[in-house]
Amino acid sequence: MQLYTKAIGEVETAPYRKIIHVDMDAFFASVEQRDNPDLRGKPVAVGGSRERGVVAAASYEARQYGVRSAMSSLVAIRKCPHLIFVKPRFEVYKAVSAQIRAIFAQYTDLIEPLSLDEAYLDVTERTNADLTATQIAQAIKERIREETQLTASAGVSYNKFLAKLASDYRKPDGLFVIKPHQGLAFVEQLTVGQFHGVGRVTAEKMNQLGIFTGLDLRQQTEAFLIRHFGKVGHHYYSIARAIDDRPVTANRVRKSVGSENTFAHDLTEEPELLAGLEPLIDDVWAYCERTGVYGRTVTIKVKYADFQQITRSRTALTILNTRSALHHVSTDLLTTVLPLPKPVRLLGVSISNLDTVTTSANGQLALDL
Repeated sequence: MQLYTKAIGEVETAPYRKIIHVDMDAFFASVEQRDNPDLRGKPVAVGGSRERGVVAAASYEARQYGVRSAMSSLVAIRKCPHLIFVKPRFEVYKAVSAQIRAIFAQYTDLIEPLSLDEAYLDVTERTNADLTATQIAQAIKERIREETQLTASAGVSYNKFLAKLASDYRKPDGLFVIKPHQGLAFVEQLTVGQFHGVGRVTAEKMNQLGIFTGLDLRQQTEAFLIRHFGKVGHHYYSIARAIDDRPVTANRVRKSVGSENTFAHDLTEEPELLAGLEPLIDDVWAYCERTGVYGRTVTIKVKYADFQQITRSRTALTILNTRSALHHVSTDLLTTVLPLPKPVRLLGVSISNLDTVTTSANGQLALDL
């Protein structure tokens, strides 16, 4: 397959990229069903307690009742009264994820993990007449099943956007290929809500503008999309034309790190909030010390009992390279939401604007520039 582009009056050729997106099927819940035969074939939610929790993952049996990740446990129970809750075992999920990534590494070095359960792979340089990108995707799926007893869905295409759409197209345990001559037609028949990266609110705004499908989106000018959606309008203009030049990037740079907690009972007093903030600060600081990565921007998240959520952020002039500095900014931000308008069910702390810091010969911290 060749891509033809005009350049100074000449025709240049360049090979299409060959991108695979692999996404594990209901990963956390499937691991629990694998390890506990009593859960197989039953609606399972991985998450907190029935009273206070949030669903982290739902089995396909639970999804049939409308149970979804990030849904409160109480809402999930109303949708599926016989839902079985299982406490998450993140160390197990991480171990299985490591197994899966080891399988990926047998086929390419260009692996871009998005989370524990999904990744992009660029196999452009590894494919040949004996092994196509589709065959590699099928081989990966088979090895995942053999080595982990879990299923994965895979999408194969010539860019990341289409590969992601393809992996979602025939879940679970699916394999779908979008070839170069099929990309434009595939995109135009989708609703904008099916586009990866277009959330519910954005889809509703597009609908209000008369944009319902990929074809509708492609008929808009770039200036129109930028006027209504800002800088991301450039992206919408491109993906409506099945264009996505983003490379598969190994060792993706982390943009932020954070910790949050849903409390066993709603917090209403300042001392409770400050006490609840401390272990979150400890978690973030432990990551900083372990990795040598520190940040300048601190964000706190507050979720109220009615699930309304707010954030407050502050950016320091210099890197926050001591726990006391992180603690000071975090607690100061918390005071900006006091007095509380209503009880709090969740608190979160995160840092961003990250930089790597090393210790110099004189024992002082120094930025790696």
